[in-house]
Amino acid sequence: MEFEVIYKEYWGKIFRLCMGYVNDYNLAQDMAQDTFIKVWQHLPAFRNEANISTWIFRIATNNCLRQLERQQRVVSTELPADLPEEEVVDIEPQIRILYKSIAELPEIDRIIISLELEDVRQSDIAQIVGLSESNIRVKIHRIKALLTKKMKEYGK
Repeated sequence: MEFEVIYKEYWGKIFRLCMGYVNDYNLAQDMAQDTFIKVWQHLPAFRNEANISTWIFRIATNNCLRQLERQQRVVSTELPADLPEEEVVDIEPQIRILYKSIAELPEIDRIIISLELEDVRQSDIAQIVGLSESNIRVKIHRIKALLTKKMKEYGK
């Protein structure tokens, strides 16, 4: 498969996965771009032992987890008050609330629900995260119930 085809097919899915992790548009773009750099670099070594989508999502998931580890190690500092305000891309309020709710989930749940939202098969999700398929089904059900509850709370 050519890299350009892979990029066009998976960019949106990988971006949304990253967005579910960090809930930050610019950082999610950077993380998705890093993922595709790794895909491009390692594509010649891909042996078709798994679906290409599973392989790409695994790279993205590992990339997201490393980013979260880096964020935890970085000491936050206050920014100067006189910085110019950047233009913010307006995402629909409900989508913003959904991303915020997903970002509050434990890491493994973020991975699972983000992949589920991208219509990744549950068997592939199980392979990506290293859990059984039945465990994935239970977790997805519980995560969806929790997110539905949070969406209702924010809607008040």
